[in-house]
Amino acid sequence: MDYKMEVHSFYQMVPNEAYEHKGILQLLLHFRWTWVGVIAKDDDNGERFVQNVLAEFPPNGICFAFLERILTVYVGNLFNLLSWMQKIYHFLMEHKANVLVMHDENIIHMRWLLYLPEMELVTVEPKGKVWILTVQLELTALPYQRNWDIQTIHGALAFTVHSNQVSGFSQFLRTRNPFLTTEDGFIRDFWQQAFDCVFPEQSVKKKADNIGEVEQMNCTGEEQLENLPGPMFELSMTGYSYNVYNAVYAVAHALHAMQSGEWKHRAMVATGRLKLQDLQPWQLYHFLKRVSFNNSAGDEVSFDQNGELRARFDIINWLTFPNQSFKRVKVGMLDPKAPPEKMFSIHDKAITWHKDFSQALPISVCTDSCSPGYFKKAQEGKPGCCCDCIPCPQGKISDQKDMDDCSKCPEDQYANNGQNLCIPKDQTFLSYKEPMGIGLVTVALFFSSFTVLVLGTIIKHHDTPIIKANNQSLTYSLLVSLLLCFLCTLLFIGPPGNVLCLLRPISFGVVFTVAVSCVLAKTIMVVLAFRATKPGSGIRKWMGKRMARSIVFCCSLIQAGICTVWLATSPPFPNADMNSMTKQIVLECNEGSVSMFYCVLGYMGFLALVSFIVAFLSRKLPSNFNEAKFITFSMLVFCSVWLSFVPTYLTTKGKYMVAVEIFSILASSAGLLGCIFFPKCYIILLRPELNSKEQLIKRRQ
Repeated sequence: MDYKMEVHSFYQMVPNEAYEHKGILQLLLHFRWTWVGVIAKDDDNGERFVQNVLAEFPPNGICFAFLERILTVYVGNLFNLLSWMQKIYHFLMEHKANVLVMHDENIIHMRWLLYLPEMELVTVEPKGKVWILTVQLELTALPYQRNWDIQTIHGALAFTVHSNQVSGFSQFLRTRNPFLTTEDGFIRDFWQQAFDCVFPEQSVKKKADNIGEVEQMNCTGEEQLENLPGPMFELSMTGYSYNVYNAVYAVAHALHAMQSGEWKHRAMVATGRLKLQDLQPWQLYHFLKRVSFNNSAGDEVSFDQNGELRARFDIINWLTFPNQSFKRVKVGMLDPKAPPEKMFSIHDKAITWHKDFSQALPISVCTDSCSPGYFKKAQEGKPGCCCDCIPCPQGKISDQKDMDDCSKCPEDQYANNGQNLCIPKDQTFLSYKEPMGIGLVTVALFFSSFTVLVLGTIIKHHDTPIIKANNQSLTYSLLVSLLLCFLCTLLFIGPPGNVLCLLRPISFGVVFTVAVSCVLAKTIMVVLAFRATKPGSGIRKWMGKRMARSIVFCCSLIQAGICTVWLATSPPFPNADMNSMTKQIVLECNEGSVSMFYCVLGYMGFLALVSFIVAFLSRKLPSNFNEAKFITFSMLVFCSVWLSFVPTYLTTKGKYMVAVEIFSILASSAGLLGCIFFPKCYIILLRPELNSKEQLIKRRQ
């Protein structure tokens, strides 16, 4: 087994990239970027990144606008390579996705792609994009790229391994000079490439070997590292530098632990000496996994059980400038050791976006956001992020953007016209203060007063023939019951309560039944009166006040029994109807048992129908004593009103149902009052000459 490879693979000075993937996901979700392009290197690392991203992003609502591969080795001529790059460039710049996730170990490929406009190989002007760069990328450049514009990636967001400034690091770099450290070949090579110069001894050799070529300047040692563009060299400690710094100290701590611990004792016993050069790399494993120390910058360096560095990621905002310099601004952090709710943090206001976005938050979605009042519906055949905005159905709302569905308002609220807000419903009932309530009360009081006047007139002229001829006791009972019918309508106006809800239908049912029973009794008594005048008729013994009262009492008792059963089984009760009216809560009296309510109406209708039939059949009797003709008209009005009441009542809502019921009571009662008593009052008050015994005898003859 190659223990060097084992230690190298087990201990990595870069945190687990799975945390980086979660950080990118959190970043996209934070800014609501759901339509994202992915550019990955065409190798095993790029494929592994794509597979991990494809697994995590779609379940969280992130869709891939496209997935492009960066070719690292291109087989073919330069023309084909440039054609391929032109195609990719046009696709990136013209695509609607404004957020691009770049995964590559080398930014050189990306810089070539973005340099095409300067080479005048593309016709599309570069557009502002939000580049999200992974931890492998650093803003570097090859010597020939030192003057290439980097403004395109201004405002990019990059995940980097957390770094800190080590005291004395910048001063140390400034002291590096190839003339002072001649044995360090790396510095000499870097110096020549960075400053485009050659050392004197190499300059002579190049002149001899390359006659005719452009002569390069000699390196003097006076060149300053801080004068190099940022992509060429940074004096500050980058993530890579910081990792190397920590790695060296980690190995040093492991070697120190090995030399001073158990291994030193074993080596001394076996050989009598201990040399680090004689130790095998695998022997360092035992100590390296236990390393934990604070470096000079104050950061803790340790490894987890999988041999991965316990470190956090910094989220960096790259700011580029026309002079090819750039600045890293730390705007957030991803700390795997923090609690889940605090693992990701970012400071939005500290971010500088590309100038094309005018410092407004960039938007990267497949379709425009659905405003409140609409919900998203996926477009057929397209990714889930591509949706149409559909208006909410009637009665439902969406109060946020990009809702997947509309929600129904609570029963006591209704949706506004914009379908984006629930508004509390107003409570409504037939009130004394509103015009309709005032009008109905006025009509009820008018007819009540008129009934009182009629009753007074009848009482005043009770000894006249026309009153005596039509059963005084039934006349009084009918007028009093009609008066109560008019007054009982006042119970239907105002806020419903427990007592009112019980009194409304019961008083109406019983009082109205008494009135109809009186009409029925008057009709029967008229028929019996003429039957009794025939010679040998035995009906005379049935005539009298007792029979009339018995009819009224029995008919009213049956209705009282129906009402008693109604109250005992399912009585009326106050109710708040929240569904029949869109914008109002109707305070009403619920009938309790609808069948019992219609039984009450049906029984009154039955009595009215019997009265109508009897009166109709007796309409041709002599008119001296005959009220049948007037009762026929009154019952016709009564039945017409209540036949039209049922469909009207069922089709109206809210307080208008109560108004329909009141109107039906008033209209039918007024029909009885007018048809039966108006002719009598007309004769008593305006034609008194007709109200005499002689006239009655004359007409009989």
